[in-house]
Amino acid sequence: MSTPSSSTGDTPTTEFKVYKPPIASTSTPLQELPDSYFTPSPADLKAAQATLSARTRSLVDAPLQLRAQREAAEKSKRDRWPTTTIRVRFSDRTQLEKIFPSTDKIRSVYAFVRSSLRDDVKPIKFILYQSPPKRDLLVSDPNVRDLSLAELQLSPSSILLLRFTDESLNGTNVPAPLLPSITARAIELPKPPGLDAEPPKKQKSATPPTTSSSASTEKKIPKWMKAGLSVQIVSPLVHPFLY
Repeated sequence: MSTPSSSTGDTPTTEFKVYKPPIASTSTPLQELPDSYFTPSPADLKAAQATLSARTRSLVDAPLQLRAQREAAEKSKRDRWPTTTIRVRFSDRTQLEKIFPSTDKIRSVYAFVRSSLRDDVKPIKFILYQSPPKRDLLVSDPNVRDLSLAELQLSPSSILLLRFTDESLNGTNVPAPLLPSITARAIELPKPPGLDAEPPKKQKSATPPTTSSSASTEKKIPKWMKAGLSVQIVSPLVHPFLY
């Protein structure tokens, strides 16, 4: 599959994948979650604050690395994960997937998504973000736009959620506003491995198991005792001087 170019009607030029939204079970329909579900409780806030404080302390207390050490660490990451797989999920759970160089910036992901949208939706602004915890990846944020995908901790693969500034496009029942040529290429989302696999059957051993009585007897009687027993049961005809 291919990534659509920015001009209208152009054919895609770079490989990508698009997945259909998963089919909900008729027996257990999905229900809309209330806004209160997304409101953190005092315990959640306390745990988040503790995590943030611990991370801040670790950053403050950690020794400063030399520039050469930092560059070596970044190079190690690039060598380990030269590419980053990004999957963008729309509100109806349609997903776009593309592989980017890990050195790319987040603007490359924005450009890919915008070029995939219908012409009437292209001018509408949208935001890519992660959740939980919620983190907006804004191109206007210098702490985001100047970092590579690897530096944004998106390597080797990440799922980004998408929301439009036009709320009418964010409903779960609103189809993803993709180009018809892209929607026509959508495939089913692959199932996680192991869901349909049957548990392995136990194979019967070809050799019969040893009885517990004989095994326990062999373990309980030491060799020196066996030698003493053999001496005691010797026939008196062979050794008359013992009697």
